[in-house]
Amino acid sequence: MNNVIDLERYPLDREGSEEWNRLVEKSRNELNQNGMFNLEGFITEDNVGLAAKQIQPAMNSESHTHSRTHNIYFKPQIEGLAADHPALRNVETVSHTLCADQLKGSLVSGVYEYPPLVAFLAAVMEKPHLHVMADPLARVNVMSYRQGETLNWHFDRSEFTTTLMLQAPEEGGEFQYRSNLRTSDDPNYAGVAELLEGRDSQVQTLKLRAGTLNVFRGKNTAHRVTPVKGNRERMVAVFSYYEKPRVLFSAEEQLGFYGRTA
Repeated sequence: MNNVIDLERYPLDREGSEEWNRLVEKSRNELNQNGMFNLEGFITEDNVGLAAKQIQPAMNSESHTHSRTHNIYFKPQIEGLAADHPALRNVETVSHTLCADQLKGSLVSGVYEYPPLVAFLAAVMEKPHLHVMADPLARVNVMSYRQGETLNWHFDRSEFTTTLMLQAPEEGGEFQYRSNLRTSDDPNYAGVAELLEGRDSQVQTLKLRAGTLNVFRGKNTAHRVTPVKGNRERMVAVFSYYEKPRVLFSAEEQLGFYGRTA
């Protein structure tokens, strides 16, 4: 990874050093304050361009198109809410996905499996260990969004999400989020409805550059990707890490996300 990750700027390979400790502390502070942190230029410019070029042919010919109507919870109903409650307003998501078995030998897979990255993320998240996922489809994905396509408002199921921006679109495709919209004790359905109606003044917008590693706590923070504009698609790798080893999706989950099972 010496020539792929900018290890001068982000010394993941020097665990326990002063530079490594400073990076961990800075990232942890940003995560606690903002619910996310970004490492811009994590992948060098030449290599992030190469990664996108490696993936583009398979994205064009082999990707699974995921198009669905859903609410912010990705659930058909929420106990205690009427079906017509504005917090259950339907939105549209369209994306194209390559699975881990379609990315073998790629630069993206190499970054995902890089042990110092896994150790660094565990330290930032204050966890004893993190593990790469065992699932042959879900462990690392690359998702793309083309003209007019979007990942709409939702909450994540997992505690945190790690992404690597491979290619930014010409316009649009911005990451929007509303921090701490709900808590474990308060679902804040009125606030969710306000967000979906476009009346929440606390929504923030982030335009990620190619090569940026983003780590985000999305379980209680609503977020979306705005519609892409132009001919260049938005392409992002999604890395899945867990505290438990050998995590697998069920066949039902694989089918729902990828249109096939392993």
